[in-house]
Amino acid sequence: MSGCKSCGSTDKHTSGGGPFSTGRELVEFVCNAHGGTVKNQIIDGGGYDIQCQGCNEAFTLTTFVGQCPKCGGVHAIAPVHRSAEHVQFAGKDFVL
Repeated sequence: MSGCKSCGSTDKHTSGGGPFSTGRELVEFVCNAHGGTVKNQIIDGGGYDIQCQGCNEAFTLTTFVGQCPKCGGVHAIAPVHRSAEHVQFAGKDFVL
């Protein structure tokens, strides 16, 4: 039985994409994973210090989906990844 490769759950996700997607597809996947419960979970260790991929503002991504405090750009990382280099940007026109 196959399921979520990100969390090990036997549930299949219907949101499209997956934890190894990129860009908007990854952001949408994380937003919808497990009925939307993953997006607001706190990242262990205090999160990731990143630069907004929309405006280059530095900020800390503390939950699996977060917004740049300057421009509102939406960024996400799948729980399966454990480094800032895997943070993805949904694009300037994406709205939560």
